[in-house]
Order: sequence, then structure tokens, then C-alpha cells
Amino acid sequence: MREYTIILDPDRERRGYTVTVPALPGCITQGKTKDQAIERAREAILLHLESMLADGEEIPEDVAGLQVLKVAV
Repeated sequence: MREYTIILDPDRERRGYTVTVPALPGCITQGKTKDQAIERAREAILLHLESMLADGEEIPEDVAGLQVLKVAV
């Protein structure tokens, strides 16, 4: 089993979330709630990995060193 970092980006205009997977360029999905966005991300990751395997591509590891910075303004 592999683990991948996802980024949930709030979409204020559509009142939902866009999800990207830094280790898997092009793996993007959306959901109206955080839970829905996370579930769709899980599905998108699985489909993305299945496609890579079918094409004979190497499955990447998660992006090492991804960090979150808190900045006080």
C-alpha cells in the first residue's frame, strides 16, 4: 500500500474543493465537501496508478520533503 500527499484547495466560487496530488502530475479531482473531495481523490489516485501500470510506467513514491508553512500576517 502506498500513501500520497493530497492538496485540498477551497474553491470559493463553486463552494467546493479542488484536489491535486503533487507526486502524480495530472491527477486532479473535485468535490463539494472535504469528505467527498478526499474520497474522489482516492478514486482518482487509483485510476491514475492503474493507467500508469497499463502503460508500463514506473509508479512514483510520494513527494519527499513536502512541508506546510504557517505565516502570521
